[in-house]
Amino acid sequence: MTLYVATNNAHKLEEIRSAMPGIDIRCPGDAGLDFDFPEDEDSFLGNSTGKALALWQLLGAPVLADDSGLCVDALDGRPGVLSARYGSRDGSPLLESNERNALLVDEMAGKADRRCRFVCCMSLVVSADRVFAVQETCEGLLLEKPRGAGGFGYDPIVFLPDLGRSVAELSPAEKNRVSHRGRAIVRMAAILESLERLA
Repeated sequence: MTLYVATNNAHKLEEIRSAMPGIDIRCPGDAGLDFDFPEDEDSFLGNSTGKALALWQLLGAPVLADDSGLCVDALDGRPGVLSARYGSRDGSPLLESNERNALLVDEMAGKADRRCRFVCCMSLVVSADRVFAVQETCEGLLLEKPRGAGGFGYDPIVFLPDLGRSVAELSPAEKNRVSHRGRAIVRMAAILESLERLA
């Protein structure tokens, strides 16, 4: 099965490929498309499904899309759906990951409630009327300073109490087992497997 993923993010593509070894995972560029979608919905589900439908309309082939981010309880769920653009003003360049992390740590200074979670919503569009979605989380605590050199994005500032390490201190295999995206991929892989059986 060939599955297009609505992203140009090499990290996301690698995570999905490693978790779905039997599927030919491709990105929009493989079809000669310079695909971009304005993730302007107010929910992960809205952004994920909208992105998948937009690419499906261009390709007419099965499409997988995700929207993910970090939600911090003490900040009323911010950065949330704005995680990738957090701290950037309209029209200004996006902040680098370390700059966003520093901004978030500064905003949380002195706050006792450090609870946060990564959220990932994945949407699969097989046809205009066959749309599937799953949403998963990875619960953690926001650190006061970064730890670890692995992963990407907010990984260095999210501590996982059950493992005693930040997400950036996990091996890729460990991260795939416990991360929001890893959990969502497992559920989506089961849906894909069932669709292939019923085809």
